[in-house]
Amino acid sequence: MYCNWKFFEVRLVTVGQVLPWPPSFCWDIEGDIRRPLLTGRGHRGKFAAWSRPPASCDSQGALPGSNSPRSHCGGQPGSAGGAMAMTEQTPCFPMSNHTKERVTMTKMTLENFYSNLIAQHEERELRQKRLEKVMEEEGLRDEEKKMRRSAHARKETEFLRLKRTRLGLEDFESLKVIGRGAFGEVRLVQKKDTGHVYAMKILRKSDMLEKEQVGHIRAERDILVEADSLWVVKMFYSFQDKLNLYLIMEFLPGGDMMTLLMKKDTLTEEETQFYIAETVLAIDSIHQLGFIHRDIKPDNLLLDSKGHVKLSDFGLCTGLKKAHRTDFYRNLNHSLPSDFNFQNMNSKRKAETWKRNRRQLAFSTVGTPDYIAPEVFLQTGYNKLCDWWSLGVIMYEMLIGYPPFCSETPQETYKKVMNWKETLIFPPEVPISEKAKDLILRFCCEWEQRIGASGVEEIKFNPFFEAVDWEHIRERPAAIPIEIKSIDDTSNFDEFPDSDILKPMSVASNHPDTDFKNKDWVFINYTYKRFEGLTARGALPTFIKPRK
Repeated sequence: MYCNWKFFEVRLVTVGQVLPWPPSFCWDIEGDIRRPLLTGRGHRGKFAAWSRPPASCDSQGALPGSNSPRSHCGGQPGSAGGAMAMTEQTPCFPMSNHTKERVTMTKMTLENFYSNLIAQHEERELRQKRLEKVMEEEGLRDEEKKMRRSAHARKETEFLRLKRTRLGLEDFESLKVIGRGAFGEVRLVQKKDTGHVYAMKILRKSDMLEKEQVGHIRAERDILVEADSLWVVKMFYSFQDKLNLYLIMEFLPGGDMMTLLMKKDTLTEEETQFYIAETVLAIDSIHQLGFIHRDIKPDNLLLDSKGHVKLSDFGLCTGLKKAHRTDFYRNLNHSLPSDFNFQNMNSKRKAETWKRNRRQLAFSTVGTPDYIAPEVFLQTGYNKLCDWWSLGVIMYEMLIGYPPFCSETPQETYKKVMNWKETLIFPPEVPISEKAKDLILRFCCEWEQRIGASGVEEIKFNPFFEAVDWEHIRERPAAIPIEIKSIDDTSNFDEFPDSDILKPMSVASNHPDTDFKNKDWVFINYTYKRFEGLTARGALPTFIKPRK
């Protein structure tokens, strides 16, 4: 077997372990591991060592003494000049899947280690700059500035100690289950040392691996780390154990928009205007970070203690679930509108059927395609405008009482979405204003003509929002006030029976150790602790001047 590419040498050395076969590999410049180079019987060490291309290769990847760029792989250590001598006697061997996984694991570990070091340094510098800016704006004297800097330095030291501590399930007391989905659940928990109340999202590792959701949960964790906005639910910690992944997020006692819509049937146009306007700002905050949410729906619009909107659930920001874009719907492309037995129902019956099935769909692995834009299903390319389509569907549901494409099965809903020009209709028995109807049709149309293509300002200037104070909307009272009796009030959430997700046997019994442990490396670097708002002892002073 021949190799004629430039290669880097990768020496795989595990902690305290002698590899049973030579630990060096050809590594091409595109990052694809090809095959092992024989360099010895094994080495001990602590980490993988990376080196430049061996001196035995010229600029074309050829070996000295060869008549062609194509040369046999092989050789023995200790060649002249420290280079690896290549001979034609030693063949190259194919690499096993286990070896490829070990190499990828090592690469991920190194990349995460150094990227985290850089990120921590940049974040610390940014916090210092913010402090200096606030002190300048407040016009503090030098002595006061010195005191603030000393207090800030102590908090930085405290945060470093916190990062070195190991956070685990034993640090939280579970109070109640407040949400459940296809791959896990959400619990209301209280941190034992501070008494702070959080929402703990628990995801089963085995399900993440089996359902190929690793990329999605990794995306959610990374985006929650990066997004620091009033419009996005804040994550304070993330950690893992042998069986589960845990996201510790702020608890929003207002519940979600789906629960509100199920209670209220329909919203007035004034109420709809408020919630759609806030969701516009929330979606735009994600777009400004360079992300597309791709899963905008009422379930993912949470309400805080004052009734204002926050976005959650970012598992689809870097890709779509297979149930939303592959074989589940692929064989339905040639269906006709006449096939829909849901089409002839009146508005009241549609709303009743929708509510009856809605919560069950939220728990399923398939979910509901009601809010997904048609260009996403087609997989012909899409952009951030797909989020505005979803918002149009939500606006329709708020005013009419059910989504425009609702059906008894997800497959039928998919057909309606793909044939939206025929199925997007406004029932005469539920009248709405022309301004509202026009905006819905501007959201739910061909993506080239969709409102928002020229930027969020195009949406803000739509006549439906003419009474909205965009600059101060979050400071004003919510359209529907939220009544909260205590910090752990869950009256705005559905009731859920307790589960055994936190019991070891509930997961481990269904998954042999050999299958599960070998894949656990894909969750490397999942742990996170946020500086702002938390230390081991309680809240951090922000030193931000309150708004007058």
